[in-house]
Amino acid sequence: MVTKTQIKEFYSQSQYAMIGVSRDKKKFGFAAFNELKKRGYNLFPVNSNTDTIDGATCYRSVETLPSGVTAAVVMTPKKATLDVVQQLIQKGIKQIWIQQNSDTPEALEFARNNGANLIHGKCILMFSEPVAGFHKFHRTLLKLFGGLPR
Repeated sequence: MVTKTQIKEFYSQSQYAMIGVSRDKKKFGFAAFNELKKRGYNLFPVNSNTDTIDGATCYRSVETLPSGVTAAVVMTPKKATLDVVQQLIQKGIKQIWIQQNSDTPEALEFARNNGANLIHGKCILMFSEPVAGFHKFHRTLLKLFGGLPR
């Protein structure tokens, strides 16, 4: 179960890798990157198929990320998630948020067994301040019905 303390620890970081950012503006990976960028987060997109996304330098792999990146949002297809989590742990990045629909039992187990502050089963946009739009409404409903992390 994800706790409020885990989420606070994740958001106390200053630089975030976003792995699986899409060039397709209709996909969640692009929307999440764009929204977090608007909210002022210091982001480093990772996509092995491009050098830039929405004007930002894009890194081709976890290995090429700058050393100051200490947290990561994983938005990859499930088949790639375990490999990405292994690369993150190897690089020393242990603040890991695996976006809904990207998590696998193997990736979650590997992250836990290697000391990661692991957040999963939650949408990154529901907890990145300031929360807005649909995500704010959804978060309010969760709060009313006791569904927010404690």
